[in-house]
Amino acid sequence: METKAKLLLAEDDENLGLLLKEYLIAKGYNTDLYGDGEAAYAGFKKHEYHLCILDIMMPKKDGISLARDIRLINQEIPIIFLTAKNLKEDVLEGFKIGADDYITKPFSMEELIFRIEAILRRTSLEGKAPEQAIYRLGRYAFDPRKQILMDENDNETVKLTTKESELLRLLCNNANKVLERNFALKTIWIDDNYFNARSMDVYITKLRKHLKDEPSVEIINVHGKGYKLIM
Repeated sequence: METKAKLLLAEDDENLGLLLKEYLIAKGYNTDLYGDGEAAYAGFKKHEYHLCILDIMMPKKDGISLARDIRLINQEIPIIFLTAKNLKEDVLEGFKIGADDYITKPFSMEELIFRIEAILRRTSLEGKAPEQAIYRLGRYAFDPRKQILMDENDNETVKLTTKESELLRLLCNNANKVLERNFALKTIWIDDNYFNARSMDVYITKLRKHLKDEPSVEIINVHGKGYKLIM
């Protein structure tokens, strides 16, 4: 069987961890299992991975702290959280540091595979889809392929996360028109549930901060519909 991608799995429940690892390997994913956050972080620094699956509640270093440390090394690698408690605070904190998805225990193996495949498919297609080379937003130049936002006045460049870049691209493609909330959620997050909607709000706030020095460009809320990039 052809190996699809290399995954980092951090899960302190030994039985669940081994079960997940065996299932992922059976599905063609080269998977390394770590039993705590510190071991997972050490492994991440040594090896190249395509996606990380992190349990939130782990000894030595919890999943949120681990994800934050991973993001300091790699801002783009997709992260899925496993959480035993469906607490809004945990999920939203995860999205704030750039998580791509979460799944609540107990879950089906099929659901986890679906989430992994959806994220990997989206991220791999991102660079292959036809794109306008550069989007102009006043003083800013946005390159969606390189995921960078350049301030041409100050000659400064910001490296965007995958989610920031995908969302800004959708806004640019619908400039001065309403970008419907559900369409954006299903395009980028696959599912338009409550937590993904809150995650998108976080990324909209981040994009506003990136664009704050250009008065002619604004991202506004359109009540009950979505967002509009005015430029």
